[in-house]
Amino acid sequence: MSGGGAFFTSIDRYELKYIIPYELVEPITDYLMAFCVLDYHSTISENNFYDVNSLYFDTPHFLFYKNRMNGKNPRFNMRARSYGKEPKPPYFLEIKFKDSGIVNKHRATINDEDWPMMLTDPNFVIERDGSAKDKDKKELFYQLVTKYNAEPKILTHYKRRAFVSIMDEYARVTMDVDLKYNLESNFNIIPDEEKLISYDNPNTFVSEAQSNSDNGCVILELKCVPTEVPLWMLDLIRQFQLNRTSFSKYVQSMTNAARHSQFYKESFNFNDRMVNVHI
Repeated sequence: MSGGGAFFTSIDRYELKYIIPYELVEPITDYLMAFCVLDYHSTISENNFYDVNSLYFDTPHFLFYKNRMNGKNPRFNMRARSYGKEPKPPYFLEIKFKDSGIVNKHRATINDEDWPMMLTDPNFVIERDGSAKDKDKKELFYQLVTKYNAEPKILTHYKRRAFVSIMDEYARVTMDVDLKYNLESNFNIIPDEEKLISYDNPNTFVSEAQSNSDNGCVILELKCVPTEVPLWMLDLIRQFQLNRTSFSKYVQSMTNAARHSQFYKESFNFNDRMVNVHI
């Protein structure tokens, strides 16, 4: 299964994030269907939620994590992504740069036979087996891994319902639930249900949405090009009285790991106040 949005190699966009109670999933879905369609993978998945797996990279001293916690601007993160409970290639290499509220996302497709040799074999040659832009994004990922000595740190897993606008050139809405992770030092992007740890709990969602929901919280994300926020998105925010927040699955899963690991507590200089930080 490949992921929605695989048609681009790079894009500038706003990412507006909200924490909502699960009870709003269906009402918001009903609202969105006047302006969007479910993406392909949602249409073929149970309850329209499909599985997303992201292997995040960081430096040996967790520079990317610390930059996000400190609100450093600009900053970036790196991940390899797969889709499904039993993922099959192609996989995707992604880099997200953030500067002054605008996210620049780069994405490249990688085949099974090239993973993870592209990052582990010094003799590996990146072939032009796709577009020139795709090759350029692979080379950028490799250059950043080499420059920062970046390595796998954690595998996150969640379920996503995704919508694609039929009114705009580029606008998407996603709803993410059932957040899980496992610490991962190898180049593994296939989840193991027995190893996954849920961080879908009140310590993660420090918001009114948690206290107002009987079924947990949902990360709602509105994505659009910076030059034009669709009016229907603004109406959605007003109609459902959404309060914008910041949320990083990488930061929150690693913060959760720090509660249970002395190594991570020392690496992050962790204290309980970090629970309330959303970058």
